[in-house]
Amino acid sequence: MKYSRQRELILKSLRENCIHPTAEQLYDFILQEEPTVSLATVYRNLNLLAENGMVKKIEGLDGTAHFDHQTHDHYHFICTRCGQVFDVPYDIAPDLETAVEKQTGLKVTSYDIAFRGICQNCRKIN
Repeated sequence: MKYSRQRELILKSLRENCIHPTAEQLYDFILQEEPTVSLATVYRNLNLLAENGMVKKIEGLDGTAHFDHQTHDHYHFICTRCGQVFDVPYDIAPDLETAVEKQTGLKVTSYDIAFRGICQNCRKIN
């Protein structure tokens, strides 16, 4: 993939905003540094980065695609009160895809696992 200043800015912003942002949220962050970038450019580059394995595109969390700069194996936790997305370490349930294949005979090619519940900050509010 060729170098692009806009793509580099998108990656930088994604790394600095580790909240698993949507394209729209990331666009808002980027506008502060580069007001000439378009939302279409952000979408196009995020999808290209995801296709090339440089970022993770997470779908199915809340009906909107979110993006993650962490490409290593891990799961996600979504707070049902505040909507914040947290990373959950892979070693909690390692080799889950192998277990699925052994028990069902289905060939897993990819997966996104999201736990839902109440985060620590929201639990303190109660």
